[in-house]
Amino acid sequence: MNAELSNEDKRLLLDKRYLRMARIWAENSYCERRKVGAIVVKDQMIISDGYNGTPSGFENVCEDEQTGLTKPYVLHAEANAITKVARSNNSSDGATLYVTASPCLECAKLIIQSGIRRVVFNELYRLSDGIDLMRRAGIECIHVNEL
Repeated sequence: MNAELSNEDKRLLLDKRYLRMARIWAENSYCERRKVGAIVVKDQMIISDGYNGTPSGFENVCEDEQTGLTKPYVLHAEANAITKVARSNNSSDGATLYVTASPCLECAKLIIQSGIRRVVFNELYRLSDGIDLMRRAGIECIHVNEL
């Protein structure tokens, strides 16, 4: 990175890079309606990743074939990334979560409980209650429009 950039500019460059990585990770999703990716970063290391999809061992079909609606047991990218950290030797305490879409209310609860201190997202989810709850908990929420 250019040494003449401010710390804020450097951080934004890194945020955009990690968000692009989350977007690429979203391509692993089998969901048809929407593909979402998430990456958990701590101390400039990726400690976890996730994308939206069915639980381990389930068929990789996210939508009901008759209605086209998402099956109720599909996990969001954030939940997959957080539970992956929980099964590892890593800790998400103090980490940053990069996610292609702003977290819903249920994922916001997981984010708060996991100790993640910063969430950087690209697309706005249709509801803002997840962002509102995270901000109430003191989590820094950053919307990055352009990648």
